[in-house]
Amino acid sequence: MFTGIVEELGTLVAREDAADSAVLRIRARKALDGVALGDSISVNGVCLTVTGVEPGDGADGAAVWSTDVMAETLRRSSLGAVQTGDPVNLERAVTMQTRLGGHLVQGHVDGVGTVLSRTPGEQWEVVRIAVPRALARYVVEKGSITVDGVSLTVSGLGGDGPDDTDPEPWFEVSLIPTTLRETTLGERAVGARVNLEVDVIAKYVERLLGARA
Repeated sequence: MFTGIVEELGTLVAREDAADSAVLRIRARKALDGVALGDSISVNGVCLTVTGVEPGDGADGAAVWSTDVMAETLRRSSLGAVQTGDPVNLERAVTMQTRLGGHLVQGHVDGVGTVLSRTPGEQWEVVRIAVPRALARYVVEKGSITVDGVSLTVSGLGGDGPDDTDPEPWFEVSLIPTTLRETTLGERAVGARVNLEVDVIAKYVERLLGARA
């Protein structure tokens, strides 16, 4: 479980692809503090398991950790396209003592969205993101959504009609300077694909009401 508060921008330093999986090696510092083999770290919103840690070669205290990514994850998330040198959002799993600064995030990507536009403001930037139609019903104005592992508040909605002929559903989030500077969302250009995780509570409520009906 995570909170969607990115702790660090890591860097993918190596990627080894196999027929049905890949091994990612990621350089990090803060996100490895207190982490042991088998622990979970969110990478761009995807919950991954630490399978190895190698000492770093610099004076900044950074190290390199490894993780195995299955074909299902590569296919259903933007990790399938991440390349060596790319920055990635990192967050360690929460503990019982951790403050819940964002919202409850599982690290289970529900779908991949596309950045439609970016509108700069005086102290923020409004980013519009297309959302798969099947997920649109879970996105509500002023509700929470996770974009590439970042907990954000939905500031606007549109094109969310139930018919396939309706405009493509989208939502907007307003990014403050800290988010623009300290996460990958500051560099996500129009057309970029981003991992989306909707509020898990909405999915449970829908399931329970459906069973009752």
